[in-house]
Amino acid sequence: MLIGVLLLETALFSITGTNFFTRDNLFEIVRLAVELGLLSLALTAVIVTGGIDLSVGSMMGLAAAVFGAAWHDAGLAIPVAILLTLLAGLLAGLVNAIPITLLRIPPLIVTLGTYSLFRGLAEGMTGGVVTYSSFPAAFLRIGQGYLWNVVPFQFFALTACAAGYWVLLHRSIAGRALYAMGFNYEGARYAGLPVRKRLALVYVLSSMVASAAAIIYVAHIGQAKADAGTGYELMAITAVVMGGTSIFGGRGTIVGTLLGLFVIVVLQNGLRLSGLPTELAGITTGILLVVTISFDHFQTRPATSQAQGSFNMKNSHIAILSAVILAAALLIAGSNWMLVSTIRDRLPAAATAPTARKTVVGMMPKAKGDPYFLSCRQGAEEAAKELNAELIWDGPTDLDPAKQNEVVEGWITRGVDAIAVSVENRAAISTVLRKARGKGIKVVTWDSDAEPDARDFFVNQATPQGIGYALMDRAAHILGGQGDFAIITASLTATNQNEWIKFIKQRLAEKYPAIHLVVIRPGEGDRERAFSETQTILKVYPNVKVIMGIETPAVPGAGEAVKQSGRKDVQVVGLSLPNICKPYIHDGIVDSIVLWNTRNLGYLTLYAAVKLRPGVSSLQAGRLGNIEIRGDQVMLGAPFVFNKENIDQFDF
Repeated sequence: MLIGVLLLETALFSITGTNFFTRDNLFEIVRLAVELGLLSLALTAVIVTGGIDLSVGSMMGLAAAVFGAAWHDAGLAIPVAILLTLLAGLLAGLVNAIPITLLRIPPLIVTLGTYSLFRGLAEGMTGGVVTYSSFPAAFLRIGQGYLWNVVPFQFFALTACAAGYWVLLHRSIAGRALYAMGFNYEGARYAGLPVRKRLALVYVLSSMVASAAAIIYVAHIGQAKADAGTGYELMAITAVVMGGTSIFGGRGTIVGTLLGLFVIVVLQNGLRLSGLPTELAGITTGILLVVTISFDHFQTRPATSQAQGSFNMKNSHIAILSAVILAAALLIAGSNWMLVSTIRDRLPAAATAPTARKTVVGMMPKAKGDPYFLSCRQGAEEAAKELNAELIWDGPTDLDPAKQNEVVEGWITRGVDAIAVSVENRAAISTVLRKARGKGIKVVTWDSDAEPDARDFFVNQATPQGIGYALMDRAAHILGGQGDFAIITASLTATNQNEWIKFIKQRLAEKYPAIHLVVIRPGEGDRERAFSETQTILKVYPNVKVIMGIETPAVPGAGEAVKQSGRKDVQVVGLSLPNICKPYIHDGIVDSIVLWNTRNLGYLTLYAAVKLRPGVSSLQAGRLGNIEIRGDQVMLGAPFVFNKENIDQFDF
């Protein structure tokens, strides 16, 4: 049945997706499936026993932190660091296995605990801040290299792991014991099977495979962070259950898991190459999972005629799942039709006649839902319409460097003409951007930069020095030249925010010796997080008189915290959007915000991606007029201060 689903997806995306049905994309799909596939294979053995392991994603984060610290901090050679990481996986597996096998605590409870424990240990090791990068090129080839420039090296890791688990489950005495335990644990125990040893084996292997997946993940994105593998456990369980493994145990196959895995990965890849929202993958996968689990439950209920009931139910299962896939296909096809219709309606009549091929630009924000980037998108769409270019706007829903890499890889496969990226982590994305340039794709960064050799131009909204100095001068004005202030940033590894902080500190040291920066806390692109962090700052540092928010949601989040605290002696200043800050500015809680015209930033980025060529000193950018080019940087202009006197003049 899943083979039919894969064939249906392949047929559909071969029509709608650019360069989908190609050799290179086939291996790209395999590469995208490796880390998730390793976890799925490990969880197949666990779920066959009737258990569950929710800690595999967190184990990836812990393993990444251990590997990075072993290589970077302890100075160990890469092979030794890998062995140490696998040993950490073995020990973590025992942490799961001992309470499950000896104390008979349900696996759900144990692994839910270690889900938090392992992630907490990873964040404790790194302080939630440290990101290990600059790994040797030979190591990075494990995750980024290709054999004969076609086959990704990770393919062999996935193949070896799949073969090993196939032998374990389907060709070994231990595997038969695992199925027996899943079907009837007590019966297997009374039959004299070594159930504790077998159960311990699958949980230890699960954590060790998760550690191996973490090593490949680090080699893939070029950095080791504590948040590696976030959310992977749920997608892996989805692949396993969709592949026919019973969530109640006793039934499942490695081939089924691989089919479930590729149903998910092909769906994600096909949607991206079709230029459709990748959120559709979550909707369709969710429907498939719910239907699969529901019918798995019905299949396990006693029936008067087991053989006949099983046959009828399986046919029903296939029919309904096929209907769901068909509905998803119609949804995707309908989305394509609507997209084409919308573009056709917006163009002048003359433009519907045969014309030269449009320039295709893939443009990526740090987080699609951030109001700052939504405003940038409006400007980019305006410029795309003027230039008759095709704009593909896609990216992660939160701050996730790994997802940014996946999107860029998809655009490379699709063969876009230009890629424009607002970079979340410079080290993580620079490798894949170099790959894009090697394929002849123009690469532009905007809002925050990558390594200089990884892009052609950087669209600079304002110099980091200008932003940092303007923010510090505004805070000093509020403080009257002396006192304490705190900063709410984005993530503590965010490229552009760290540049601004560097110049804030520089201005502070040069001009304001009586002012003290007491703490810098992450808002993580979330208004509620900024609200919570500000509440904590006001309690722990009662002498703080200014909260400086240097990401879009941080200013209104901090403003709301100050408002609810009733502190009239504290004000907020920072970098944000006028519309979401107006109420706080009019109430006197936010003194002012420093920013540039975000719509103009998106507009200029699209013009640079389409029209800019090396060696020029200026760019004629539509309604923005003549824009200065300084080397490889496109300068939007100086930052602007929004305050109570002028903020009502702006609407974005």
